[in-house]
Amino acid sequence: MRIANLDGRLAVLTEDGTAALDVATASGGRFGPSPAAAYQAWPSFVDWARSADRSAAVPYDQDLLGPVSPLPRQVFAVGLNYVDHTAEAGFTQPEQPMIFTKFPSCLHGPRGDITLPGDAVDWEVELVVVIGTRADRVPAPDAWSHVAGLTVGQDLSERALQLRGTPPQFSLAKSYPRFGPIGPYLTTLDEPGGPGDLRLTCTLNGEVVQQGSTRDMVFDVPALIAYLSSVCTLHPGDLIFTGTPPGVGMGRRPPRYLTPGDVLESTIDTLGGMRHRFVQRA
Repeated sequence: MRIANLDGRLAVLTEDGTAALDVATASGGRFGPSPAAAYQAWPSFVDWARSADRSAAVPYDQDLLGPVSPLPRQVFAVGLNYVDHTAEAGFTQPEQPMIFTKFPSCLHGPRGDITLPGDAVDWEVELVVVIGTRADRVPAPDAWSHVAGLTVGQDLSERALQLRGTPPQFSLAKSYPRFGPIGPYLTTLDEPGGPGDLRLTCTLNGEVVQQGSTRDMVFDVPALIAYLSSVCTLHPGDLIFTGTPPGVGMGRRPPRYLTPGDVLESTIDTLGGMRHRFVQRA
């Protein structure tokens, strides 16, 4: 099942993803129009959505899609979670997940323009986990039961600010406006294709710059949820950016960064894709 934020309103998509059913209208007001509010009643909402009559669904403009969880309390991100990316970054693989945050104000939808704040902005395609039910000290075998679904993300980073000073400014450098695009929709776990082996691809102006699989994660999704929830309570709608495969701009020799006019496309098997154009700051 695919669930979307369509112009700020909660929608359920048809199986092929080409038409949308407005939830507030179709449910007769049982569920409101807010995409963020759906996570607060996630189990009952999903039960309704699975059997909802989609005959009234209508085609929609993909440019109107917004972030699938627009108001999370927390946005976590995981560094060095793919072995080959760790190597290209010049680090030793951590013995436990390396966690930082992205501020929720950086979230953006799956399409549109993104302003470059400097000349060292890098790309990182990532699988993003959306939490569906409260998770507090959850053991790894139970972790998937707390997940609403999965989506595609980009952990955009301004590397000059990120590496400035000691310690580096990870969270701040990754939280410029629109530096956390996610989408195009939320895919629930009952969709075909196992989350343990999803292929991630990132292209820059049509050139493949990143390609990898979630099977190459050092810490898989259940391990990440268990680790995070041992410290922080995870709330419905929270996001976890789970790390990126190799091929980022900073790891190239010489480094390669985004420039005005560049088009970045980010896709994950069965989860859809995003497309963003980068523009110069006015």
